[in-house]
Amino acid sequence: MSKKIFSGVQPTGNLHLGNYLGAIKNFVELNNDSQNNCIFCVVDLHAITIKQDPIELRDNIRETVATFIACGIDPKKSIIFNQSTVAAHSEAAWLLSCVAKIGWLNRMTQFKEKAGKDKEKASIGLYSYPILMAADILLYDSTHVPVGEDQKQHLELCRDIAQKFNNDYEVEDFLKAPEPLIQKEFSRIMSLKDGTKKMSKSEVSDLSRINLTDDKDVIINKIKKAKTDSLPLPSSASELSERFEAKNLLGIYSSLTNSSLEKSIKEFDGKNFSKFKEKLSQVLVEKINPISLEIKKLINDKKFLDRILIDGYEKANKIANLKVKKMHEIMGF
Repeated sequence: MSKKIFSGVQPTGNLHLGNYLGAIKNFVELNNDSQNNCIFCVVDLHAITIKQDPIELRDNIRETVATFIACGIDPKKSIIFNQSTVAAHSEAAWLLSCVAKIGWLNRMTQFKEKAGKDKEKASIGLYSYPILMAADILLYDSTHVPVGEDQKQHLELCRDIAQKFNNDYEVEDFLKAPEPLIQKEFSRIMSLKDGTKKMSKSEVSDLSRINLTDDKDVIINKIKKAKTDSLPLPSSASELSERFEAKNLLGIYSSLTNSSLEKSIKEFDGKNFSKFKEKLSQVLVEKINPISLEIKKLINDKKFLDRILIDGYEKANKIANLKVKKMHEIMGF
């Protein structure tokens, strides 16, 4: 049975290994399955919940598209487009805002985490963006959405909004409640300098992450300097409970080699970190260096990237506008 898959990536620039293993690698596999109809959206409307430099944002939109293609997403098989160009996303977000309940949004833990202690100063967009996310998904009758742990709550909200709209307007199954797609055998990628923190572009030290634009020498140097402990590598997963850096590096290796964590532990049981890091660097260079070279090449071809976005806009706009038009009829406009 074919799946309609929707996913979005914020154009924040400098995508890293965590973005690749947590999302883009999975997108490529979904794109390559002929049973799937995939839509990959550069969600720039979500990005502006935090103030962006306009010139950087435009460049980051193109860089995100370049990264998609360099990693293996084929624009001939999937729709790749820029969220803000399809006005139906903003309009549907407002229509669904009039259906969703404040109590639902008040339960969203990610807003509390991102807004911090002084949430009164956070933008309304940061508070309400899960409704825009719901609009993104529901406009395309998406059946499945790839999500990480941090987005599962938002997908549940999307399902609640769809159900309430259908009930309120007595239109059974008009808005399709999507199912989550959870990656198997995936480890959350943490900082190379602190195994308790998620890998992030916002961390001050560039040594904390492998950027998808890093070259061979930079990758090798970062892994060489990655934090470890003084013990040899473990013989069982249970030994990793308090060894955060060892768990992270083994998780990266497992994800890159499509192996289970247990298999990777068995491969390096009792070995020292220097030997393991050599092997990890080799695997990273084999996977990331070609992507890095291709991103740099594509970024210089703005016309090519813009053409992909225009083609994607034309396809996405047609689908989304039809859905919003039907919403108008249902709601009495």
